[in-house]
Amino acid sequence: MKPLRILVLTSIVLLPCGSSSREVQSHGLQFERWLRETFFGGYVPASQTQKWDIPASANPDHGGIPVNPKAAKHGTPVGLGDALRQFDIDEPFMLIVGFWDQVSPEEKRWTNVQAVKVRPLVWQRLWAPVTREDLEKLDAVIKDKTLSLEESRQRAQAIKTKPPFTEAVIQVNPKIDGSQRRLQCSLRFDDFFKHLAVEASPERTTRPRIFGVAVPVVFESVPRRLDPP
Repeated sequence: MKPLRILVLTSIVLLPCGSSSREVQSHGLQFERWLRETFFGGYVPASQTQKWDIPASANPDHGGIPVNPKAAKHGTPVGLGDALRQFDIDEPFMLIVGFWDQVSPEEKRWTNVQAVKVRPLVWQRLWAPVTREDLEKLDAVIKDKTLSLEESRQRAQAIKTKPPFTEAVIQVNPKIDGSQRRLQCSLRFDDFFKHLAVEASPERTTRPRIFGVAVPVVFESVPRRLDPP
């Protein structure tokens, strides 16, 4: 295993309490960038739409499997992304989730970070009894441009609040507004620990660690790494 690298912090990122979704997403992107710089050789995704955020080839030191980093407010669901793409996962992968709290109007703090290896059979069980056909039908309603936004929302809501969707662990989340018509999915906070991070505690910690390294309280704008002497 290669020696761990030391992250040097040189500036503070401030996020307002009423932060927009873009700012919250930025916080997650900073977390993902730190993970890539610290543990995955500084890997840079070629595309935002590629299958894995971090492919298996960039993960020689932690299992040699693809990695998906996520970030969520402590106690809230973990957003997983496109539902059809997530349903189609048929290989082992690592899910790294960082949870945070808004501790002041200017600052978020990491409270809990977990890295779990997910086997395909376990992943499939979280979807059951939902089938790909079920997802495709719901996705078609969401993307049907002959429906107004309100009609699409109403129909999608009517579908997702009935079986088989209400019987699955993973939740489907239609995103319908003037700029998007997408079907995403998420995993409830409690279900993440119940079904995936089964040996971990969901409680808050003052300095959560991953692979033995504490997550920085704040991130610099451009991470720098120094090899230990």
